[in-house]
Amino acid sequence: MVALVLASAACGSDDTADGTADTAADDAGSTDRPSLVVSTNVLGDVVTEVVGDLADVEVIMPLGADPHDFAASARQAADMEAADLLVINGSGFEQGMLGVIESVTEGGTPVFSFADHVELLEGGEHDHEHADEDTHAGEDTHTDEDGETHVDEHGEFDPHLWTDPTRIAAGVEALVAELGELDGIDAAALGEQADAYLAELAALDAEIEEQVASVPTERRVLVTNHEVFGYFADRYGFEVVGAVVPSLSTNAETSAKELEELAHVIEDEGIPAIFAETTGSTDLADALADEVGGEVQVVALFSESLGEDGSGAETYIGMMRTNTELIVGALGA
Repeated sequence: MVALVLASAACGSDDTADGTADTAADDAGSTDRPSLVVSTNVLGDVVTEVVGDLADVEVIMPLGADPHDFAASARQAADMEAADLLVINGSGFEQGMLGVIESVTEGGTPVFSFADHVELLEGGEHDHEHADEDTHAGEDTHTDEDGETHVDEHGEFDPHLWTDPTRIAAGVEALVAELGELDGIDAAALGEQADAYLAELAALDAEIEEQVASVPTERRVLVTNHEVFGYFADRYGFEVVGAVVPSLSTNAETSAKELEELAHVIEDEGIPAIFAETTGSTDLADALADEVGGEVQVVALFSESLGEDGSGAETYIGMMRTNTELIVGALGA
């Protein structure tokens, strides 16, 4: 019965949302090592760095996937149920997999949520602020299999916690304690690997602070594609003055009125860049830059997915370094 629920909650296919074949190993669980399944590829890299070869790690979302609407295949849902530990971002981030996550949790699969172990920022303060009454601007919407559109409620907190490496570090510390309870884990070796990775995260945080110090305070202003860099701004002294899609989710819509108001903000404050995302179209950001005119550039950041080989964002640490370089390069005097 649980398997039936999982299959119906998933997309009903062995293909991932981007049309590529599911590459989960057929012999998963054939070793004595614990099996870990991780929802996003960003956290997948973090978990892999921490556990090394002490556990088998499967990552659900492929590169370039939008975590807000990605739906797991039937096979992936089954792997999530069978895992010794399912690791998720939490705080409602994996919108397209919430049904599966709820089902496997009720079925007894242990679930570790990063969001449960870090200090979260309240989110959605821009949502619905300028929405027209006859649109879903600023709201998350999804269309069910019958073609009906529904409006999804935002969570109370911002789930994009990984844009602050100190919060990732807090999550890692809690994860190590959880992993240490699994059968087959060498706790001493795990502790050594975790300490080494935590040192890398501390060095990354110091490196980012040093780089952003070159940006004058008055120029530490971000306009993003959607509200995804709140934790980065909170940690490193930036202000997010607006988003092309004024929502915590890419599933939301915007309105002409909101874009016009944002264009005035960019022009009035002399903001030199709009930060788009590699996981989605830059059309709206490009149109906004054209509306403002002048020297406003559109810069695509790696926000919710790692990058391909050669992108500089193949790992979580690489992604943070690359994003920081792009932000500093666009905003620096």
